[in-house]
Amino acid sequence: MAIEHVRPKKIYEIVAEHLTEMIKSGEVVPGDRLASVQQLAEDFNVGRSAIREALSALKAVGLVEIKQGEGTFVKKINHDLTSNVIPSVAFMKQEDIRQLFEIRKIVETGAASLAAVNREEEDLLEMERILAEMKRAQGDGEVGEQADVDFHMAVVRSTKNEMLLKLLETVSDTMQVSMREARKLFLFSESGKMRLLYEEHLEIYKAIKSQDSTNAYGAMMSHIVGVEHAVFQTDKKVNYANRRKE
Repeated sequence: MAIEHVRPKKIYEIVAEHLTEMIKSGEVVPGDRLASVQQLAEDFNVGRSAIREALSALKAVGLVEIKQGEGTFVKKINHDLTSNVIPSVAFMKQEDIRQLFEIRKIVETGAASLAAVNREEEDLLEMERILAEMKRAQGDGEVGEQADVDFHMAVVRSTKNEMLLKLLETVSDTMQVSMREARKLFLFSESGKMRLLYEEHLEIYKAIKSQDSTNAYGAMMSHIVGVEHAVFQTDKKVNYANRRKE
């Protein structure tokens, strides 16, 4: 008999499953505000970071809405969907994450190329602000992760393509959830890797600023492939900027 490998669940996954069951059972209903992060951490006897990750997972699949300064609120949900929300969506399998990287390599490279053509001065200032935050965040994985996501969304906004922006906004939360654990393990564990990430984003910014669509495409591709390599320990990173020019 073949024995299937069982992956141990992360603490935040367990918390998310409990919160999801509370929503599905009607213990909390749409419009209800959940307890504070601190109170939930005490109730579940876990760290606050695990609670924040669990809430981010539920937000990504549309179960809750997080309002800055107000709290986390239960959203009206499609009950046909909730039966398989966890773990199939919120906690994506390795193959799902691989496919997500393929989507990023198709969509975000094109976005970087278009941004180089359509960006305005205010877009460059926003990217500069995020890069400064990313540089300061070296040593703080959570802040660095948010700055990373903010930068990629700033690139998409610079394209001036509203449909593309809405598309990326729709999947941004799911992208964060699916990559969070791997990013903590591989990308934010060493200052050298964080510095490399900063430099890769800086190269993307420079290409967009100089309105070099070819280099913007290549810099974005090299960055995404590099992250993919770190996550999956795959093939050696390739300089796509040079390859595209050949």
